[in-house]
Amino acid sequence: MMKEKEDLENKKIILVNENDEQIGVEEKMKTHRDGLLHRCFSILVFNSKEELLLQKRADGKYHCGGLWTNSCCGHPEPNEEINEAAHRRLQEEMGFDCGLKEKFVFHYRAEFDNGLIENEIDHVFVGKYDKEVVPNAKEVGDFKFMGLEDIKKDIIINPNIYTPWFKIIITEHWGRTDH
Repeated sequence: MMKEKEDLENKKIILVNENDEQIGVEEKMKTHRDGLLHRCFSILVFNSKEELLLQKRADGKYHCGGLWTNSCCGHPEPNEEINEAAHRRLQEEMGFDCGLKEKFVFHYRAEFDNGLIENEIDHVFVGKYDKEVVPNAKEVGDFKFMGLEDIKKDIIINPNIYTPWFKIIITEHWGRTDH
């Protein structure tokens, strides 16, 4: 656990301005403690039945542990293209890769009980996949496929079991674009 904490402290992520232009890099945990605006991505993977692959974040994640969210998410590393980072993290978290297409970008800010703050320009990617999912247990507590209408209904009934960014993607942005 100490090594994981050190890795989080030493990992650098890309700081951006409101136009998503890089203005620097900073340590991941400092970025989240100070609420600095940074670049991230969220991936939504659908199967051939048009069901979305959801992941339950591992309980030990630095925030939102145990909550359901999109198929995968993460931060590009300095000097890494965001689409390359999306493919890298999909493989690291869910054990597979697939074709991805960027659909939209949005900004959100969320504060958590542990004092951390997400202040992100989120690039949303969509893909299709029907083969085996082999999640990384350090990243993912569980996974399931679920239809969008069922997800929307469940977010209304059980909003506290989903991550803030996922709720925003589904309730505020999804209808504006196709997948």
